[in-house]
Amino acid sequence: MLTYKVIARDPATGKKVKSEVQAYDEMAAAKVALKTGLIPIDINPIKPDSESTVGRFKNRIAAKDRILFSRQLSTLINAGLPLVQSLYSVIDQSSSKTLKTIGNAIIADVEEGHTLSASLAKYPRVFNHMYVNLVQAGEASGTLDKSLELLAIQQEKDAEIVRKVKSALVIPIIVLIVLLGVLVKVLPRVEMLNAGSQGVKLPTLTLILLDISHAISNYWWAFAVLVGLGGYFMGRWARGESGKRVIDGLKLHSWLLGPLYMRIYMARFARTATTLISSGVQLINVLEITSKVINNVHIAQTLSLARDKVRGGKPLSEALKDDKNFLPLVASMLKIGEQSGSMEKMLEKTAEYYEKEVDEQVKRISAIIEPALMVFLGLIAFIIVAALLFPLYGLTGKTIIQ
Repeated sequence: MLTYKVIARDPATGKKVKSEVQAYDEMAAAKVALKTGLIPIDINPIKPDSESTVGRFKNRIAAKDRILFSRQLSTLINAGLPLVQSLYSVIDQSSSKTLKTIGNAIIADVEEGHTLSASLAKYPRVFNHMYVNLVQAGEASGTLDKSLELLAIQQEKDAEIVRKVKSALVIPIIVLIVLLGVLVKVLPRVEMLNAGSQGVKLPTLTLILLDISHAISNYWWAFAVLVGLGGYFMGRWARGESGKRVIDGLKLHSWLLGPLYMRIYMARFARTATTLISSGVQLINVLEITSKVINNVHIAQTLSLARDKVRGGKPLSEALKDDKNFLPLVASMLKIGEQSGSMEKMLEKTAEYYEKEVDEQVKRISAIIEPALMVFLGLIAFIIVAALLFPLYGLTGKTIIQ
């Protein structure tokens, strides 16, 4: 898909309007312009946003806009409106220019016969892998409205977690900036005061911090380059297969975030499986779809192995029992569901339980992060203050003796 610069005329006012649309060719771009009530005059291809550094940041939308898009689209589809008409209505009401541009291109795709999930997959910076796969699951099961509602709920929870973490980090970041200013600007003045006094030796702690201060002052550009390069290569590694395996493993088994992520994945698995089973999707296909939706390579691998065991005649509860990537309650609830013939109901209860657990876990983490950071920063502040005061006490003592 290419990006086109369109110059069109508004028939109501006679004025020329400039815009950018994404389409497969000039005819499709003209079609997008006509559907907005404009008459295209000139259409020219421009460099796609994905090829420019600026475009990588430009071609994004805020979490709240994506949540609103998901929820409104779910409501309209549930009300019985056709998909294209629902998309037109949602995009028309959006206040995000980026979402409008991408949305018009998605509408053009869908009108040409592409599925919604395939159209969304062309914009991975807006609709991630999990989003696309859950939409695909909804299309496969005929429950697109439920899938979109589930996505809206999950995104709201993710946004709430990010908001709480950011809130907890505001004060520590301000304190850290102040301490860095003291280290770079104030501590060297102590060295200057000491230089005029004979026979006074600076403490080891002060000398160490002065070396750090001089390094930051003189080579800040080198630190900036190292951080930039480190971030770039770390990002590339994290997106690769080996990096994703390591990061997804840490998400499951790290001390603080492990319990939270594990509950998020269990709730996501149970809720998605409930939606699919209630729509009549076979268990083998349920496991295949949820392995794509779960967004963790280790759990996806477990579900793929479980699918093979179920295909061989083994109950799902047995296939997941004692697996380190699944919490024991899931297998227990599945066993009850298999025995009573109410797997869908048991999975729904499991999803509700873990969704409540996620909320509680977020509260616990929020309660831990801020105090822990303040204690850490307090220790740093104590070290810097000590490095400042020890030489001053030494200078004062020498003056009194003289």
